[in-house]
Amino acid sequence: MTHVSSIGRRSFRGESGFTLPEVLLAAMIITIAFVTLLAVIPYSSAAVQSGSQISTATFLADQKLEEAKLVPWTAVPDNDCLGVSNGSNAPSVPGGTSCTLGANVYNGGQALPWAADQNATQITNFNGYSRTVRITDCNLGGGCTGITDAGMRQVTVSVTYTPGFSVNSTAVTSKTITATMIIAQR
Repeated sequence: MTHVSSIGRRSFRGESGFTLPEVLLAAMIITIAFVTLLAVIPYSSAAVQSGSQISTATFLADQKLEEAKLVPWTAVPDNDCLGVSNGSNAPSVPGGTSCTLGANVYNGGQALPWAADQNATQITNFNGYSRTVRITDCNLGGGCTGITDAGMRQVTVSVTYTPGFSVNSTAVTSKTITATMIIAQR
C-alpha cells in the first residue's frame, strides 16, 4: 500500500483575492476619477485668481475711502481739502474756498493731489489696477442717494482691473469695483 502525503500541496479552493479583470476594472475607475478631477483644476484656479483680484480691488477702493475720511473738511476754519468733482473730473477745491493740506495750500479750482486719477502703473505694488475718486456735493441736484445736505458729500471710488485668467475662450474684459461713502463736514 502506498501512502500519499498532503503536506506540500496547496489547495486554491476557498482562497480569496481579486482576479485580473477586477483589478483592471478598479484601475480604470480610479483613472477616470483622476482625469475628471484634473479637468476641474483650471476652473478652480480661475476662481481663486478672480477672488484674489476682487479682494485687491476692494482693498484699494477702501484704502482711498479711508484716506478721504482723514482729509480736512472743516467749516471753522474754512478748509476744504475734500473737494468736489466737476462732472467726470477728479475732485478740486471748490471756488471761493481753499485747502491747507500739510504745508501745501490749494486755492479754489485747483486739483487735489490726494484724489488724482491713478492709471494702471501709478498705484505702487499694484500694477494693472487703476483708481478714480469722484466726490458729489449732497446739496446739489438730487442730493446723494436721498440725502440733501450742504454739510455732506458722497465719495465714490472706482477701481478697474483686467482679469488675468480665463477658462473659456471669450475675450477678457476689464472689471470695476465701486465703493461709496457719505462724509460729513467736521
